Amino acid sequence: MQINPGKNPSRLRLVLLAIVLFALGAGSVGLIGRLRPHGDDTVSADLARAGIDPARRVAFEELVHAYILDHPEILPEAMDKLQAREAAARLKPVRAAVESPFPGAILGNPAGTVTMVEFSDYSCTYCRGSVADINALVAANPDLKVVLRELPIIAPASEPAAKMALAAAAQGKFGAYHAAMFAGERPDDASIAAAATTAGLDLTSARAYAARAEVQQEIEHNLAFARQLGVSGTPAFTIGGQIISGAVGKDKLQAAVDAARKGVTPA
Repeated sequence: MQINPGKNPSRLRLVLLAIVLFALGAGSVGLIGRLRPHGDDTVSADLARAGIDPARRVAFEELVHAYILDHPEILPEAMDKLQAREAAARLKPVRAAVESPFPGAILGNPAGTVTMVEFSDYSCTYCRGSVADINALVAANPDLKVVLRELPIIAPASEPAAKMALAAAAQGKFGAYHAAMFAGERPDDASIAAAATTAGLDLTSARAYAARAEVQQEIEHNLAFARQLGVSGTPAFTIGGQIISGAVGKDKLQAAVDAARKGVTPA
């Protein structure tokens, strides 16, 4: 994300004041979450309640402003970290539920001690491109459990493909269907049936299962999780306490797995 001070001065002011408050000490950190770019009067009142007088504010703002002009590269970095912390805060109350899979919709070690969740869509080109990365992670990390959450948001055929995946999970053949679906053509009736056949599904049973209410409920749950977490595209991952959006590559995912194994959420 790039911040243009000329187009978004209130956003810049909020960043500046956040840095100022950190400089003033940990006792002021709690105020940062209450600051909102609703106008200078509101911000001044918040600062006054924190015991920061106008003279100190001006001095710190001038100092920070000069530093940022000399080092503008810190703004995207600061915003990235802020967004990561906000995402972690959204994930925390629902993490256990997000990591609880639809029965059978798992890759890797079902009893793994490190859990990675992937929100995926069979119509997603980037999800298709990430398959090799996920397979490599599973091979390199025998303690890794990958929970797949079907998020059919890209094309009309995404939903029937996702429902067939859940039917495959019920037959214990999720991994085979998942691999066949991404190895084949983009989702349509023919490619879904072909992937199901390749995976060895009982098609009659699978189609009946895909029409069940609990399958539709699972899709709706995943859509609700995505909204709550701020996930607007696929692939998206949760690993430990962090959310990672996009096809970021094996190395970044491995770093997140390593951090989760140590119980560390990157700052």
